[in-house]
Amino acid sequence: MAGNRKGAWLTPALYLYAALLIVQLAVPSADGSQAPPPQRRTASAGARRVGAQGLTGTDAKGVPLRRSKRGWMWNHFYLLEEYTGTDMQYVGKLHSDGDRGDGSARYVLTGEGAGSLFRIDEKSGDIHATKRLDREEKAYYILRAKAVDRFTNEALEGESEFVIKIHDINDNEPRFTKDLYMARVPEMSDMGTSVIQVTATDADDSTYGNSAKVVYSILEGQPYFSVDAETGLVKTALPGMDRELKENYQVVIQAKDMGGQMGGLSGTTTVSITLSDVNDNPPRFTKSLYEFRVPETADLGATVGLLRALDADIGENAEMEYRIISSDGPGMFDVFTNKSTQEGVIVVRRVRKRPLDFERKRQYSLRVQVENVHLNPRFFAAAPFRDDATVKVQVEDVDEPPVFERPSYVMEVKEDAARSTVIGSVSASDPDALHNPVRYSIDRRTDMDRVFNVHAGNGSVFVLRELDREEAAWHNISIIATEFNAPRQMTRVPVFIRILDVNDNAPTFATNYETFVCENARANQRIQTVSASDPDNPIGGHRFVFSLAPEASGKANFSVRDNKDNTAWILTRRNSYLNLQRSVYLVPVVISDGEYPMLSSTNTLTVRVCTCDRDGNMQLCNAEALAARAGLSTGALVAILLCSIILLMIVVLFAALRRQRKKEPLIISKEDVRDNVVSYNDEGGGEEDTQAFDIGTLRNPEAIEESKQRRDIAPEPFYPPVRRPVPPPPPFISQRLQDNDGDPTAPPYDSLATYAYEGSGSVAESLSSLESVTTDGDQDYNYLSEWGPRFKKLADMYGADDSDRDS
Repeated sequence: MAGNRKGAWLTPALYLYAALLIVQLAVPSADGSQAPPPQRRTASAGARRVGAQGLTGTDAKGVPLRRSKRGWMWNHFYLLEEYTGTDMQYVGKLHSDGDRGDGSARYVLTGEGAGSLFRIDEKSGDIHATKRLDREEKAYYILRAKAVDRFTNEALEGESEFVIKIHDINDNEPRFTKDLYMARVPEMSDMGTSVIQVTATDADDSTYGNSAKVVYSILEGQPYFSVDAETGLVKTALPGMDRELKENYQVVIQAKDMGGQMGGLSGTTTVSITLSDVNDNPPRFTKSLYEFRVPETADLGATVGLLRALDADIGENAEMEYRIISSDGPGMFDVFTNKSTQEGVIVVRRVRKRPLDFERKRQYSLRVQVENVHLNPRFFAAAPFRDDATVKVQVEDVDEPPVFERPSYVMEVKEDAARSTVIGSVSASDPDALHNPVRYSIDRRTDMDRVFNVHAGNGSVFVLRELDREEAAWHNISIIATEFNAPRQMTRVPVFIRILDVNDNAPTFATNYETFVCENARANQRIQTVSASDPDNPIGGHRFVFSLAPEASGKANFSVRDNKDNTAWILTRRNSYLNLQRSVYLVPVVISDGEYPMLSSTNTLTVRVCTCDRDGNMQLCNAEALAARAGLSTGALVAILLCSIILLMIVVLFAALRRQRKKEPLIISKEDVRDNVVSYNDEGGGEEDTQAFDIGTLRNPEAIEESKQRRDIAPEPFYPPVRRPVPPPPPFISQRLQDNDGDPTAPPYDSLATYAYEGSGSVAESLSSLESVTTDGDQDYNYLSEWGPRFKKLADMYGADDSDRDS
């Protein structure tokens, strides 16, 4: 065996070494075959020697068998983790019997970590670990070794496999699964109540020594909590822990390996424990007496005041319910709980009438109780979970408006009631202690026609105008009651007035009846059924009676039969009627209503005589009868005729407008409107002159047309004018005429181009009539009378003397 290397630990692993002897079975059999390879055996102690003559015998042919001995057999090598020496850690030695010691044998190592973690000396077979090994990273390594001839590289012995196990040392402290644990436990729990279980693990080998044996203990959190040393279960150590005194606890738990012995490694964690609330505290009012003030005019449901009770609990354990357990004014107030603030809200009770009245009762006393909603039977014996308080409510006086005895009034009056008839009265009073007098009036916005009025002092309602139930069966008015000393204090009350019916309308035909009778009609033949209508509304319903007017009953051609069902038949009284003798009959029918006082009216039925066939179908009748048969009245025919006339007028007007649009305009261009004057043949000779104006006269005033005469009047005798020297036309006119003659775009010959502005330097100055009026110099227009009859009217206008113009 090899000795210890310098610096190696004196452990059994350092004394283990192996010699690998590779011997081939070279004994051939009789037939020249080679014997089968021997089986490998391992020793439990790591390595052991086998004798040279380990196996003897013969084969099937009697040839003796012989096996060569092996040098060393092994299972494991052992190596401590976390080696701290300066030299490489010695693992063991490999040796083969085939190694003659002359250096020809070379040892080869392969497998996990070979060459990097483990090195072998090729000559001696010594194995060393090159680095510190950690069992928690890898617990064992599987390697393979063999010996070969250094020169021929032939195997001296077959490859063998072995395991290097890493021996554990206590180099890992216990670690908890969480750095911080959160837990809750109800307050007031019994001692030993489980809170939470913590767990710590140790990475060391639990099968080797006590390195991984963990023991739990509590470092902080005593004496409130404890921990089980083996399981890590945290429990309460004190009974009756109160959340209201302390809610949160921080408990530090330690886990130590080596079974908790001296030198073991440890780890810690923190457990945050919160005491959850239970309903162990009753509610308590902040005061035993509450005082509030409320005006007597407070609306129903108005808030009077707030009650506050305190409860040390939280959440649903602090939910409270308020109720009134006694009161000297029952039904006046209510109390309910504000769910968000847990306050008790006292309100005016919602009843039909306003309950508060300063003049009747000025103070109320209430007894209010508060109690938890969610009770815990476990704490019933400790104290009652309720509290009481007294509430005083002072009613404040307010100047109130008058109050009517009723919320509304209903009155009745007959429609034939005379003016100033009293139909009822209203009554209101001042509820205040002063009892101010009240004045009544009608809101005229509800009685625009002023049909009724009310007495200002006593509230009597009477009629101002005649009534008619057929126009309005109901009148809804509002009466206002106002205090004399405080006009702003007013109250309204609705008054519903029903108009009772009186028989003041006679019945009439239900419609305008017109019918016909055939010439070949027979006696007692029905030609029409009539009915009646009456705007009155009797209690028992209508009962009409039909009859023929007395004045027509003597020589009547028709008769009336009352059917006793508010209808009547019109019957013929003879066998034939002739259209040529009489084409229209007017039948007077008397209708009475049978009420008191009984009213009747005479209605006329128009009957036209028509030619009919044997079956009574009309064949020939006058135009009016045909229209009546078709169901068209005279008014309908007039309306149709008017519509036809209006439609015809619209068509004619539309055609005229279309015709006017098709006419070609006299002037096409906007420039022509500005520069041209259209001739209507009335410039020279007055309104009756139809000849176009010859502009040549303007060129030469002496030129006179002698050949052309007017065709609409007799020619007048021609008197040659007196020759007078005429000044030549202004040069600007000649120049303009010459320009127009040579301009192809100039206006047509029968148009006169006007120029309102001549330009600067004109000898004749301005020709504007407006400008001429403003000049101071006199102008002589007598020469116009020498230009002939065409300029006679112009000469009369401008050539006359000033005296003539003034006259």
